[in-house]
Amino acid sequence: MSPARTPPEEGLRHGLSATFRSLRHRNFRLFFIGQVISLVGTWMQSVAQSWLVYRLTHSELLLGTTWFCLQIPVFALGPLGGLVSDRYSRHRIVVITQVFSMIQALILAGLTLSGKVAVWHILVLAVLLGCINAFDMPARQALIIHMTSKKDLLSAISLNSAIFNAARMVGPGVAGMLVATLGEGICFLINGLSFLAVIAGLLAMRLPRFFRQNDDSPWAHLVGGFRFAYDAKPVRALLLMMATVTIAGMPALVLMPFFADAIFQRGSQGLGFLMASMGCGAVVGTLVLAARRQLAGLTHVIVSSVLILGVGFLLFAVSWSFLLSLAIMPVIGFSVVRQMASANTLIQTMIPDEYRGRIMAFYSMTVVGLGPFGSLASGAIAHAVGPRVTVFAGGLLCLAAAFIFQASARRIFHPAVEASRV
Repeated sequence: MSPARTPPEEGLRHGLSATFRSLRHRNFRLFFIGQVISLVGTWMQSVAQSWLVYRLTHSELLLGTTWFCLQIPVFALGPLGGLVSDRYSRHRIVVITQVFSMIQALILAGLTLSGKVAVWHILVLAVLLGCINAFDMPARQALIIHMTSKKDLLSAISLNSAIFNAARMVGPGVAGMLVATLGEGICFLINGLSFLAVIAGLLAMRLPRFFRQNDDSPWAHLVGGFRFAYDAKPVRALLLMMATVTIAGMPALVLMPFFADAIFQRGSQGLGFLMASMGCGAVVGTLVLAARRQLAGLTHVIVSSVLILGVGFLLFAVSWSFLLSLAIMPVIGFSVVRQMASANTLIQTMIPDEYRGRIMAFYSMTVVGLGPFGSLASGAIAHAVGPRVTVFAGGLLCLAAAFIFQASARRIFHPAVEASRV
């Protein structure tokens, strides 16, 4: 007698159930719905802001400078944001930061729609948003496990990445069309209003009352976070890996408006399509990752993703066809978010909750806070040798990082990963 086989439709239902299992938690559902709406606006603002700077200046250096202003506060203030996240209510912190982010977007919208916007306005407001993000990111990342559970953490982080990148698919495309017809200001206005959805979801959550006795001084608490991150070899290795990939990936992201317009002659709509294509691949990658039920093998996912990412950057750098570049972007998106979500999950399952805010602040510093150095360098190097060479160098750096990480992954990660299997 042949063994019984699972009907295809039953296997599909099981797979979908595993992928979306974190949505059975009411608090995470509220967060998820709010993020779906708000993140579309966030990506619209990101694309419109890049295009606005490019339209006003046609300068690769100022494109890099804008990203520098947006991200440097996350690096400079990240440890303070993590400290606050571990000493005070993470839920309340996220509500406050979302309100301030809404105000920032509305100010930018007002300046742009009135025709009074100047480059220095954009740079100052970028710094302001970066300061807000320095407190928002660690608190929001640390809050996810409290909205779900440890066994559903991989699903929650992956779905959070999925909606972030689904918004990347929708937001840039819509932004490209709106910028071409109505201008950048309407994108900033829509983003500001979209924050109302995530704020409403956060206020509707039912979370236990936060209480943590803080016997240490803030300084001792801060130093303790640095010491834990350094002494925990798996955490340290993951953070170094993420930092390298962030630096390597910034040229392609920062110089995308230049590729879309100056090289491919497709303007703001071409920029929107490239970014949306990247988001499409990212969504597929995170949904596949969300279906995993255990941590075993995630280090291999990280290594393979970074290798593919490096090859993707190399191909994008030498491509002379817009359609070929459009086909490469989903591969880049697929790879970059898989390695980010995998690293995030491994880190969160290896750390005690009392360190979660500070360690996730260090994570934010590597994936966002180091971006300014990469973006400023990208603009300067591209100004000297051209955008293609700059993106190609980023691809080579990705490949080197993957090989170095792989060389030590088995020795460092095997005991930790097996101990924290969910």
